[in-house]
Amino acid sequence: HTVLGLHMAVVPPQTEAVVFSIDGSFTASISVTGKDPKVRPSSVDVVRHWQDLGFLIIYVTGRPCMQLRKVMSWLSMHNFPHGLVSFADGFSTDPLGHKKEFLKLLQQEHDIVVHAGYGSSKDISVYSTLGVKLENINIVGKVSKKQLHLCNHLSDGYAAHLTSLAAPGASRPAQGNARMVIPRTCFGLPGQIPVNLRQ
Repeated sequence: HTVLGLHMAVVPPQTEAVVFSIDGSFTASISVTGKDPKVRPSSVDVVRHWQDLGFLIIYVTGRPCMQLRKVMSWLSMHNFPHGLVSFADGFSTDPLGHKKEFLKLLQQEHDIVVHAGYGSSKDISVYSTLGVKLENINIVGKVSKKQLHLCNHLSDGYAAHLTSLAAPGASRPAQGNARMVIPRTCFGLPGQIPVNLRQ
């Protein structure tokens, strides 16, 4: 017998989201599929900050869906908040293109509003194409001089960024459809089912 597992999320129009590129945002080492790659300090707290403000959390990666279990286990192990997770459909020669097309689909067909995005310097073009404001394109790691004016470079890391986000007036609650109920829990907790999206 062939079995297909499916998770579906019903998201109201004009729901505001914050997007995180898994490898670009969180890992301090090369591969999520390695032996428990180090997590960038305070990255989980930044995700939780946006979740607490009512934003839909979207995790994207250009990795093939066959790595789903390893990546989801890694997110669970480090207590990342619940969110939608997108993998590439098989091996992709253009992982950035996959991210861009997936997020464009959410914008155009499901009326999702991308409020902010996190990732590496490679993700700047993805978020710019989506119309994310420069100050909300948050980039960790190395950034070239030519790219510095195109993003908010988190040169001092997530801890300093979280402090700035917590300052009065620095970040606001989500203004999307109030009917949406976002589980404020983490991946892998008993009784909780992670939500997965594939293009």
